[in-house]
Amino acid sequence: MTQNNHQYITVAYDLYSDNSKGIHELIERAPADHPFQFITGLGVALDAFEQKIAPLSEGETFDFTLSVDEAYGPYVEEHVITLSKDVFTIDGRFDDKAIYPGAVIPLVNADGNRFQGLVLEVKANEVVVDLNHPLAGRDLHFRGTVVTSRPATAEEIQGLLNMMSGEGCGCGCDDCGSDCHCGGHDEGEHCGDHHCHCHH
Repeated sequence: MTQNNHQYITVAYDLYSDNSKGIHELIERAPADHPFQFITGLGVALDAFEQKIAPLSEGETFDFTLSVDEAYGPYVEEHVITLSKDVFTIDGRFDDKAIYPGAVIPLVNADGNRFQGLVLEVKANEVVVDLNHPLAGRDLHFRGTVVTSRPATAEEIQGLLNMMSGEGCGCGCDDCGSDCHCGGHDEGEHCGDHHCHCHH
């Protein structure tokens, strides 16, 4: 029988970061009744985050900061791309209900990798989209508690692998070129609720 070294971990945390004015502010919260959950060794959580959390036991608290390089890397201007409005046209009509400045939209690149982009501007014939992670260029300060830490079951591992392969609302964090198209999630499906600190 093969040894399963994957841990199923859930954590409740508050995430802080300095804003553009240098003020340390709360930017995300995963409460104990809806914790961030991941399985170690599968590339779901950031490597540095996983390395800090994995050795802890249930009930232990943590308070650490990930540097920009440990987190989502620097902000890259080249990851701001311009797409034709045709990409977001359904039945000959531009989808202005979903595509507007400030909207976070699911995209898929030519390799089938899913990720999210932030709409910065809608022009006459083009849409400007920022593919940088929303937290790129920022140190991340996590403070919280390990809610669950136990060996992952084979079913949990397979279920997560299925989700990551696109059978669920996965968290693709892959860089992409300009060959993106809309991800076509079901109406009402909102990936942001899953607290995805994905591996680059």
